[in-house]
Amino acid sequence: MSIKLCILGCHSATPRISSHPTSQYLEIKNHAFLIDCGEGTQVQLRKYKIKFSNIKHIFISHLHGDHVFGLIGLISTFRLLNRATEINVYGPKGIKKFIVTQLQLSESYTGYPIRFHELQSKESELVFEDKTVAVFTIPLKHRIYTNGFLFCEKLGERKLNIPEIQKYPEIEVCDYQKLKNGKDFKLRTGEKLPNKLLTTNPNRPLSYAFCSDTAYNEAIIPIIENCDLLYHESTFLNDKIDLAKITKHSTAEQAAIIAKKGKVKQLILGHYSSRYKSILDFKAEAQSVFPNTILSEEGKIIEIK
Repeated sequence: MSIKLCILGCHSATPRISSHPTSQYLEIKNHAFLIDCGEGTQVQLRKYKIKFSNIKHIFISHLHGDHVFGLIGLISTFRLLNRATEINVYGPKGIKKFIVTQLQLSESYTGYPIRFHELQSKESELVFEDKTVAVFTIPLKHRIYTNGFLFCEKLGERKLNIPEIQKYPEIEVCDYQKLKNGKDFKLRTGEKLPNKLLTTNPNRPLSYAFCSDTAYNEAIIPIIENCDLLYHESTFLNDKIDLAKITKHSTAEQAAIIAKKGKVKQLILGHYSSRYKSILDFKAEAQSVFPNTILSEEGKIIEIK
C-alpha cells in the first residue's frame, strides 16, 4: 500500500510563468483523485505526463479562482478527448451552477455524464467511499465556505503466510481468498487451523489530509490527528501574521503548530504568497516547530508507504 502525491501547483493568487495556483494529483489504492483545479491545471497534467482519463473524481475546496478556474477548461478538454466515462465533482454548493452555466453559454455540452456532489455541511462528513478508500471533509475557516479533504485507506486483506500454508496440502489456491478475508481453515480431521496461524496482519492503512485556505483552526486537529501526510496552507510568514488573520490564511509557523498538535507524520507547506522571494524561509519557520516539514514545489512527488 502506498500514497503518491504529485504537486501540480502550489502558489496563491494569480498564476505566473513559474508558479501555478493550487492543484494536486493523488494516487491511493488504485484511485486517481484531482484535488483543486487552479488555472492552468490541465497544462500541468500534460507537463507531468498524467493521463486525463485516470481522473474520475475531482475535489474542490472552495470557489476562489485560484482553486477552481481551471476546472471548466479541464471539463471541456475531456469532451474534446472523447471522454465517455463519468466524472464526479465534489465541491461547495454552487459549483454545479458555476460549471453548467459556462457550458451552456459556450454551447460546450459534454458527451459524458458529470455528477456534482455539492457540499454545505459545517461538520466533517463522508463524501466518498468504496471497498478500499474513504474520503471525509475537513471544515476550514476561510472567507467563504471551504473544506479540506481527508483521504483514508481502508484496512486491506490479510497476508498469506505461505511457508505455514505449505505445511498443509489440503489448503489449495482456491482457499486463499477466504484466508485473506480472515476465515479459519478446517482440516478433514475436523481440526480447525486459526487464521492467525496461516496469515499475517495487513499493512497499516495510510492517510493524507489536504487543508486548503484557512485561518489557524485547532478544530481540525481531531480530524487530521495521526495522519501520515498533511498538506496545510502557509500563505504568509510570521512577519505578516496580522494580514493572515484579516485574510483568513495561515503562516508557516501556524501550519507547523497544527501538525505538531495533530501528531502527524509529515507536513507539506504550500499556497505561498508571491511577496516572498524564497520559499525556503517557509521551511525554516515551520521546522523550528515541526522538524519533519517539506515544501511543496511544482512537479514534486511525495510518496509514503
